Amino acid sequence: MGAEVHEGENDGGVDVNRGGGVDVSKGVDREFLSLERELTLLLRRARASSGEMARQVHPELEPAAYGLLVCLDDSGPQRATDLAAYIGVGKATMSRQLRALEELGLVAREPDPADGRAWLVHLTKEGGTRFRTVRAGRRERYVRKLAGWDRTEVAELARLLRQLNESPES
Repeated sequence: MGAEVHEGENDGGVDVNRGGGVDVSKGVDREFLSLERELTLLLRRARASSGEMARQVHPELEPAAYGLLVCLDDSGPQRATDLAAYIGVGKATMSRQLRALEELGLVAREPDPADGRAWLVHLTKEGGTRFRTVRAGRRERYVRKLAGWDRTEVAELARLLRQLNESPES
């Protein structure tokens, strides 16, 4: 009683995660345990947020397909194989997701002018409008959440996340 307990530790000096469990691992760097905990929380929240945003774009849109809309909006028309590689899924999964997006009227395919055998996927006008409206709302939430941060801190966070995303898997 009366002892102050900070997040991440208890009065016995044992690392306590946010879920209430105690980390009894020996030989694992605290920094990597902390990184794992924070990334897990971030990813869980991002997954939930993507589901919500996907439903805002279209009530029948699968949360996993939201990332495809991001890629198409950022990079323009893409081949399905390039989208699959970027997202990290197989051709069958990509084909199923693109078919669902086409049925919802959010994307369309057109022949690739560089290779008549291939197709390019692009956002439809309606798909782009719906997606950009939802994305603007997400960006506004980030701005509010990080309002107390210096812009250089926001830029540094973005730089570090990009560096992590571009690191090859080992």
